[in-house]
Amino acid sequence: MNDCYHLPIMVKEVLEGLALKDKGIYCDCTVGGGGHSLAILSSGKDVRLIGIDRDADAIKEANQRLKPYEGKFRLFHSDYKLYEEVLYRAGADKLDGVLLDLGISSHQIDDEERGFSYRKADAPLDMRMDREQKLTAEEVVNEYPGEKLFELLSRYGEEPFASSIVRTIVRERAKERIVTCGKLRELTEESIPPKFRSAACARRTFQAIRIEVNGELEGLEECLRGLISRLKSGGRICVLTFHSLEDRIVKRVFQELNEDCTCPKSFPVCVCGKRRELLLINKKPLTASEEERAQNPRSTSAKLRIAEKV
Repeated sequence: MNDCYHLPIMVKEVLEGLALKDKGIYCDCTVGGGGHSLAILSSGKDVRLIGIDRDADAIKEANQRLKPYEGKFRLFHSDYKLYEEVLYRAGADKLDGVLLDLGISSHQIDDEERGFSYRKADAPLDMRMDREQKLTAEEVVNEYPGEKLFELLSRYGEEPFASSIVRTIVRERAKERIVTCGKLRELTEESIPPKFRSAACARRTFQAIRIEVNGELEGLEECLRGLISRLKSGGRICVLTFHSLEDRIVKRVFQELNEDCTCPKSFPVCVCGKRRELLLINKKPLTASEEERAQNPRSTSAKLRIAEKV
């Protein structure tokens, strides 16, 4: 599927994973430019779609793309973690399917004004998915204490050279405020030993700061559990992740909800009362095909986990 705004990833696998039903109600919690939503609405099934995105630009683009299906969808400029409010406004109680694409969109990466990419030298340090929020990457880089920056880079970026990078940032920001992606990339690269440098060695630092700015991991587990509780029996949830931190959370939640009674086998009867809530459709995450990875390198890190409500 061609899409100048955002190229949706693993569309075929997502549609198969959702196992769309006629008259079904589906929630695309991260609608982006509407690529996955369009595929759902154009599937041939008579479905209703609720779309959510924090990015007002994405909502505007998706509304245009989905126009042929007017009356079959409603889009909300909101955070998917506020799904309770959105579903109430949409008049939906239970869902037949949920999609969470936790990556940032191609448009956000490529738009220099958004400041997401370490490849955009003159881009401002912004990284906000919702441009109405106050916290920006510039504030994180220039105003967070060194100890907190180290914690972010270590935890969210899994950056082995976090200590050296933070020392460099703290030293340089004392001289002059760091305001562009190019400057942050330059400081990051000079902090990494030459033999470990690469064209993408700033990626982990940028990822960590982006996660902090947008609170990407905060409340993710609780949100997953809540969305799963909204699924009808037989309803499906598909989650696309793009880094290990997200994938671990999704994997843990799915595995816990897949467990039945956890009492010791020596117990004659169950006393824990735990019952399986999910069936895992794929025990190992699906990844993009070689063809898709060749056409869209950004799909290389994608992992798709699918589960069905019992």
